[in-house]
Amino acid sequence: MTLLTDLQDGILTITINRPEKMNALNKDVIADMSAALDHAFANNEVKSIIITGAGEKAFVAGADISEFTGLDAGEGSALAQRGQDMLFSKIENSAKPIIAAVNGFSLGGGCELAMSCHFRVASENAKFGQPEVNLGLIPGYGGTQRLTQLIGKGKAMELIMTADMIGADEAKSLGLVNHVFPITELLNETKKILTKINTKAPVAIAKSIALINQAANGDSTGFASEIKEFGACFATEDMKEGVSAFMEKRKANFQGK
Repeated sequence: MTLLTDLQDGILTITINRPEKMNALNKDVIADMSAALDHAFANNEVKSIIITGAGEKAFVAGADISEFTGLDAGEGSALAQRGQDMLFSKIENSAKPIIAAVNGFSLGGGCELAMSCHFRVASENAKFGQPEVNLGLIPGYGGTQRLTQLIGKGKAMELIMTADMIGADEAKSLGLVNHVFPITELLNETKKILTKINTKAPVAIAKSIALINQAANGDSTGFASEIKEFGACFATEDMKEGVSAFMEKRKANFQGK
């Protein structure tokens, strides 16, 4: 079983379950995660999602390099395209919030997986890196793009070209992760964040995710999109409920409509 899933209080925790392989990504993990996400998106009981790794050593220590042997240029491109389409872009564009709880090594495809999530929290022992140049490769699951978006051009250049690893505290200082927690508290603290997010209007959360992604990708139409989507919120039941609750000094009960 490549994945473990647990749904509690609207939060689905997806745990990559290959601890003997440091939770390395292979085609089965990617396909299974893609299917698990499709199911989660269709399940109204799932309000938000955590992605993490089994054990205390690794979130995902990289891709399964054995799957790279014998590939030609076209097959290599197809591998990257399939991974991005099936999983990484799906995570990034999810209308439901997805947080990576990084519990150890997050290298190569693992770092790319974490970066595709809406944001990241890390355990104190977490390590991040893109070591692909050691193999004569470059990141293929969005690493050159998302790392640059998150930490800036200069530092992304350095980390990718040197293949150096950085620890959790440096990752936080660079903006790669939002919070650092002791590993024993990582999942509980991540759930606290999502519990707060889950009290907010789901339609507004989904629109915010899409617009922030648009900004991160340098889309020049972002301001116009924001104006349009701001107006669209006024036609939602969530907006009417939120304003009513504010005026009546009570807690809003959003329905995601």
